[in-house]
Amino acid sequence: MKYRRLGDTGLKVSEICLGAMTFGSRFFNIGVVDQQGANQMVARAIEAGVNFFDTADVYSYGESEELLGQALRQAGARRDAVVIATKVRSPMSEAAMQGSGDVNNVGLSRQHIMTACEASLRRLQVDYIDLYQVHGWDVATPMEETLRALDDLVRQGKVLYLGCSNWSARHLAKALYMASGNGWHRFVSLQAYYSLVGRDLEHELLPLCREEGLAVLPWSPLSGGFLTGKFRRDGTKPEDARRSKFDFPPIDQERGYNAVEALDQVAREIGATIAQVALAWVLAQPGITSVIIGANKMSQLTENLKMTAIKLTDEQIKKLSATTAPPTLYPQWMMERQNAGR
Repeated sequence: MKYRRLGDTGLKVSEICLGAMTFGSRFFNIGVVDQQGANQMVARAIEAGVNFFDTADVYSYGESEELLGQALRQAGARRDAVVIATKVRSPMSEAAMQGSGDVNNVGLSRQHIMTACEASLRRLQVDYIDLYQVHGWDVATPMEETLRALDDLVRQGKVLYLGCSNWSARHLAKALYMASGNGWHRFVSLQAYYSLVGRDLEHELLPLCREEGLAVLPWSPLSGGFLTGKFRRDGTKPEDARRSKFDFPPIDQERGYNAVEALDQVAREIGATIAQVALAWVLAQPGITSVIIGANKMSQLTENLKMTAIKLTDEQIKKLSATTAPPTLYPQWMMERQNAGR
């Protein structure tokens, strides 16, 4: 296992982050791993050198945090030897989810952030959270209120670093500028969807993070299982696969099949699985810090952990990238034209 700095901080995290979205039993069709399974997966990940673990309060309404916290204790992990990340923003009850009540149990208000952080600390059984991330944009709360509340959590010692997830480039840039101008702690990372068949990140967010020194933590690097090789152009679609029941994140399937076929070719060349090559492609992209992988079976985790041993050649990376290269949007193509040769 190799380790990379979390953005411009001095904290080092493993190139693979174990995502705990599958831990629990109340998160769509994704939460399927019980405590015993969580214990085994966390222990296996630590054995492989993983020191980075990501969850969110909304995953099974807190159950994921509880299972992860207990699993880390069961594994005997020293607190300062692991990096725990969780998130805040999403509705934390059925009433809040439906918007029919419990109206303050959601969002990025100071009240909800403070309350949610205390609850996450309790569920995780820790005194501080290494990376506390806002889990999406909240149109109803002023950004100043959110950033000041997050800064207070850092100053109180309950949180060490701040991050955001699923934010637009304009909102992230504004937040960085506002935090710097007020002497508040800035975001050090962006967690976002990125895969060989989901490359919107390359238009604005990835360049912004590289310029500002933010870590980039891709979620769903296999596009909800599409890039495992289980889904094929001939119509192959396993009924027990997660994506067969929960078609997310959205992808262009035609381009997706092109990518899967190219991944298959490279996988055969180097004696790896399609999923391992897809993960290795993401990790090889400039600006990527740690790839978040989840699993609902130990066999999946074991196979995906092996991707750290894969080193794709420049030619193989270009071959894979060509299958899904996104169009250059304005003003990027004008900027490239103006700066050609400089």
